[in-house]
Amino acid sequence: MSINQLILRNLKKNLKNYFLYVFALIFSVALYFAFVTLQFDPAMDEAKGSIKGAAALKAGTVMLVAIVSIFLLYANNIFIKRRGKEIGLFQLIGMTKSKIFRILTIENFILYFGSLIIGIFIGFSASKLLVMILFKVTKVDAVATLHFSEQALTQTLIVFGVIYLLIMLMNYVFIKRQSILALFRVISSTEGKVKKLSAFEIIIGIVGLILIVTGYYISSKLFSGDFTTMIELFLAMAGILASVIIGTYLFYKGSVSFIFHLIRKKKDGYLNINQVLSLSSIMFRMKSNALLLTVITTVSALAIGLLSLAYISYYSAEKTALNYVAADFAFTNPEEAEQFTDKLTKNGIEYREKRMDVVQIEANLKHIMDANMDGLMMDPTKMQLAVVSDQVIKNIDVEPGETVFTGYNDLLQKFMTLKDSGDIELKGQTEVIPLTYLGLNKDFVVSWYFTGGGSPTAIVDQTVFERLRNNLNPEIQRESSQYIGINLKNEAQLEKANTLFTGMTFKNERANDSRLEISNVQKQTMGIALFIVGFLGLTFLITSGCILYFKQMGEGEEEKPNYTILRKLGFTQGDLLKGIRGKQLFSFGIPLVVGLSHSYFAVQSGWFLFGAEVWTPMIIVMLLYTALYSSFGFLSVVYYKKVIKEAL
Repeated sequence: MSINQLILRNLKKNLKNYFLYVFALIFSVALYFAFVTLQFDPAMDEAKGSIKGAAALKAGTVMLVAIVSIFLLYANNIFIKRRGKEIGLFQLIGMTKSKIFRILTIENFILYFGSLIIGIFIGFSASKLLVMILFKVTKVDAVATLHFSEQALTQTLIVFGVIYLLIMLMNYVFIKRQSILALFRVISSTEGKVKKLSAFEIIIGIVGLILIVTGYYISSKLFSGDFTTMIELFLAMAGILASVIIGTYLFYKGSVSFIFHLIRKKKDGYLNINQVLSLSSIMFRMKSNALLLTVITTVSALAIGLLSLAYISYYSAEKTALNYVAADFAFTNPEEAEQFTDKLTKNGIEYREKRMDVVQIEANLKHIMDANMDGLMMDPTKMQLAVVSDQVIKNIDVEPGETVFTGYNDLLQKFMTLKDSGDIELKGQTEVIPLTYLGLNKDFVVSWYFTGGGSPTAIVDQTVFERLRNNLNPEIQRESSQYIGINLKNEAQLEKANTLFTGMTFKNERANDSRLEISNVQKQTMGIALFIVGFLGLTFLITSGCILYFKQMGEGEEEKPNYTILRKLGFTQGDLLKGIRGKQLFSFGIPLVVGLSHSYFAVQSGWFLFGAEVWTPMIIVMLLYTALYSSFGFLSVVYYKKVIKEAL
């Protein structure tokens, strides 16, 4: 057989066995090229005033290069070791190491740069779609066009050319260092198996579970008031990170084997064929891959967590805007409000207007604060509140000696939790009015201009409100003391009305607000983060899923003689596949479940910093990640089915 025939045969074999690697490489190149193209797209220049995406996209491409580089180098390490016997045979028939390296270099060059060309073509074709998606999620009104960038092409070729050189260097070092005997033993030496569960493994397994649970517990207390200074908060976060990562490693190193050992012991060692193929295999395989699985689980948790938080902020944009602005449009200047309503009338837009007086009062909330305020640099006896009369609030009527709070920011509630009832004092310039606090309502009744962005508004009886208004402390009053809320009768005209609002010039831009505009700004800000994190997460999901798939391919080849024996003993293909499905469920399911668990507790500990809605966006992200991740488990079952079929 000539060298050319040998290369063609090996290429055909590699494409057949490692098609998923080729797919991942093509996908990575396509995504990278499309990302870089965005940076040089003229359409993005038109949107620079709306989104600050250039720096974010550059950071995304750097992260993408890091993920792809690690994946390609690791995958190549797996492949070169899998071909150890083949390389050893080449040496036995008289080939020199240099000639073998040249053959592998030509094979990799054709496979790698063939995938690179296909990936660039797909990336170019998909670049317009990416721009359209980006403009959609960021609410940018711009036209996406298909644009080819020579700078993006050059940058892509340089980056992936460097990765190719690193791969060739890795192959060269591997071939030079290995003896013929070592090449025939390389697979078995890299896939260590432990035949017996030791006491030490039981101990580290228990410690791993304890560390993970400890990290979860501390994360649940992170913003509950137990950590009142930034140093304490930082140390707690570092402790959580270390505890969970170390615990995850020990979990794979000992906990999985320990748990499965207990299951085997409960069955007195009598396992059916399904349990032998699933439990027993996982017990001895997972500990040898503990470091790899820890990395995959940690980065998966990070990807799911960041994507969840970005989507929480994006998903909560409308709810956050509702908290900031209690009407479709809010004004504090009567003249400017009148100018806006005149514009609405001229454009045939019907509206409802509501006005209320708002005063700023210093309050003593010491007896209803259910949190330690020492580390927050706030004095609960001197809290500033917006106060309104119950006459302007529907369905609320309080007695002269009572008050109800309404509209409290979720973030502030975590740090400054209010009790259900208690006594407070409202302080005027010379008079202090004691009141009984009756509780907290969720509705926001004035704009953030009066509440400072999240403090509650106190609702008092009209007589109390008059006493306070006649005894104001001028040092803490806002420029305006009147809230003017304008709601449209037809929500379909909101976009048109918002265009009229944004076209106006105000004396104080921060004193007037549009709920829709605040929502759009938040979506623009978080949309770029959601876009980048989403595609980076997808890239990592595909690369990590491929790595686990490659590991299963290697294990399948190693276990092929076992399947031959089982088939000869009378077990059918269906019997073996049941056990294989169980094995894949554990192999892919355990890292997935642990990663989802890590991300859940991470999101729960601080989601309120990002938005007002948590469950819907978090569940959507987790379900999508699970569905995509599970596809690699399905592909592994398909591959094992082929191995079992070839066992006889």
